[in-house]
Amino acid sequence: MRARMILRRLLWVFPVAFGVVTLTFFMARVFNGDPTELYAPPEATDALRAQIRAQLGLADPLPVQYFHYLAELLRFNLGTSFTTGQSVASDLSDRLPATLELGLVGLTLGIVVGIPLGVIAAVNRERWPDFLVRGATLSGMALPQFWVGLVLIGIFFVNLHLLPGPVGRLPIGVALPPRVTGFMLIDTLLAGEPALWWLAVRQLALPALTLGFSTAAPIARVTRSAMVEAMQSDFIRTAIAMGHGRRVVWFRYSLRNALLPVVTLIGGIAGHIFAGAVLLESIFAWPGLGQYALQAIERSDFAALQGFVIYASLLYVLAFLAVDILYMFIDPRMRA
Repeated sequence: MRARMILRRLLWVFPVAFGVVTLTFFMARVFNGDPTELYAPPEATDALRAQIRAQLGLADPLPVQYFHYLAELLRFNLGTSFTTGQSVASDLSDRLPATLELGLVGLTLGIVVGIPLGVIAAVNRERWPDFLVRGATLSGMALPQFWVGLVLIGIFFVNLHLLPGPVGRLPIGVALPPRVTGFMLIDTLLAGEPALWWLAVRQLALPALTLGFSTAAPIARVTRSAMVEAMQSDFIRTAIAMGHGRRVVWFRYSLRNALLPVVTLIGGIAGHIFAGAVLLESIFAWPGLGQYALQAIERSDFAALQGFVIYASLLYVLAFLAVDILYMFIDPRMRA
């Protein structure tokens, strides 16, 4: 039963990917500007512009370009970026570790802070801890992520000088360690450079705090709502009547039954984060997928934009597939 359910979810990847590829291909060409204008000098003749279009693979009719692109995708070729001149797959793999490192740290902070706050608010319903957590989470959800990042930069970098500025994964002028995993915190340790590791931690602190703050707020709010609903259920009253302690009631019964909407939310947040937080990476000059996608949009780089969207869509599908699998372990009714 479990294998059949997982296989059915996996089969949905193919029509979703096909629809995303089709929509992205035509929308990028219809609504974006002509990339020829970025490469042709102002005095370029029509013949030179036509030559540039042919070099970029844009001279053929759209249907021909579309089927050619599909044929290349079947060979796992995402094309060549107009901007970097490199394979889009290579560009994505180079930038993926930066996004994953920031996303993992930020999401972990959000979960570690958000779930306990939601539990505290639920077990102290309509008392001052509940009001305090609800106010903080409401603020966290209402404040734009980029604004929070700018405020943290202003406080910790500009005014207090406690953390470094938004210049990427390492300070300017510091050589990168040998690339092994692409994760800066791991590669610096593998290179035996604890001082460089500490520099990487300091560079990661502000973007991770920004991401953790904006992630913890919705997680705490959903955890609180789901736990309040669970604690009003008949099985909770039965557990209390049977003499179970408060901690057992809170964590074994209430929280476990409240985790389904929380896990669903975390799956969506993970898909968004690991697909690249565009504004956050731009503010902190973080060389991840979000910054890559923004540059592709600015420069009408069709190939790079298409490759990014395919990656992001597949990531969302895999994130919710992971959520479905976690449901089987959390909810016994899914295993029945």
